[in-house]
Amino acid sequence: MLKRDCFYSKVGFFSSRIILSFSLIFTLFLAVNTAQAQDDGIPTDEAVIKAGEKLFLGNCKVCHAIQERVIGPALKDVHERREVEWITAFIRNSQKVIQSGDPYAVKLYEEYNKVQMTSFAFEDSEILSIIAYIKDESSKEVVKVDAAPTDSAAEAGQEEGPSKYLTIIMVGLVIVLLLILVVLGIIIGVLKKYLNTKENIADDDKEIVGQKVDLQRFVKSNAFLGIVAFVFTAIVLKSALDGIFTVGVQQGYQPTQPIAFSHKIHAGQYEIDCNYCHTGVNKSKSANIPSPNICMNCHSAIPNVAGKTGVSPEIQKIYDAVETDTPIEWVRVHNLPDLAYFNHAQHVKVGEIECQTCHGPIQEMDVVYQYSPLTMGWCINCHRETDVNTKGNEYYDKLVKLHGETSKNPMKVEDIGGLECSKCHY
Repeated sequence: MLKRDCFYSKVGFFSSRIILSFSLIFTLFLAVNTAQAQDDGIPTDEAVIKAGEKLFLGNCKVCHAIQERVIGPALKDVHERREVEWITAFIRNSQKVIQSGDPYAVKLYEEYNKVQMTSFAFEDSEILSIIAYIKDESSKEVVKVDAAPTDSAAEAGQEEGPSKYLTIIMVGLVIVLLLILVVLGIIIGVLKKYLNTKENIADDDKEIVGQKVDLQRFVKSNAFLGIVAFVFTAIVLKSALDGIFTVGVQQGYQPTQPIAFSHKIHAGQYEIDCNYCHTGVNKSKSANIPSPNICMNCHSAIPNVAGKTGVSPEIQKIYDAVETDTPIEWVRVHNLPDLAYFNHAQHVKVGEIECQTCHGPIQEMDVVYQYSPLTMGWCINCHRETDVNTKGNEYYDKLVKLHGETSKNPMKVEDIGGLECSKCHY
């Protein structure tokens, strides 16, 4: 009995040791795999991902997308296909990686028409933030949204200024006039009916009560001629005011350009950042027109990538301009009078105003047209309604404090001199 108990105790001891060993091995295996899954060197902090998004949109988005192939390959799950060290080296100097004979780099180089990727002098932390953003975007589902119908240039125009109020006044006067005529007609009808029931009425009065309306006589009457003269004068006055207040206003202007460039394809379909082509928008008064060399950054590689055998006539015009060193004579769409000063950098860089605020749904336009009226009243209304972006800018601290002492409303552009004449006229 004692031996049997001893035997069972030994079996139980070894069984527990075996189970414990397997448990430890399994736990260690899970820990190692979890650590590898979670600690791949790619940050998951929201602020880092946000910084990576900013860098990606400003530098990478022109040639790359996460979910689809553009000029370069789609970057979805690139962190799983390549190590972080390899991605870092390729971003810093892709040609060096290709010349080293790396099979994957050489394959990419051959597949994409032997176009060298631009080298970027990013810090390690900046490259990690870009990879973190790509990893975060790769995990998201692609949601396709049907494009909303676009408005034509004619539909973009909106009546404004005194002409609008004059139209309202004219419509109101016509309605009042019609109401007066209806009321007079009812009164005349009631009086006639009442007088016809009377017996002691003179013959002259009976003739007046019984007479019918003479349309020809009414048309020749002074009252009718006065009404016609009033309406005619009002129409002429409205047309004159419309003409006066639309001098220099080119809302809806849509000229034909020398090259059929489509913002709908570039800014809409491929989501190319406006700042990539219009390089002066963040640092100068003018947004500037992109040179053909900027176009060639993409179009030197696009024909082969798209599987085309030739170049379209419109893109050939860009090639010809580059080869002959001839500027493309684009037609200016948005024109301000010489007496007005406007600074793109002040609005876009400092004020963080989106391009669409003034230029409308530019990403939906095949041919660009002037969406906004760009009149002085339109600008002034914007300055009255727009809040000043003071967050993180110490320049505004004292102004915000002083404004808060006198008003509970947010500080508007007009509160910091946005309506002063010398701001735009000098």
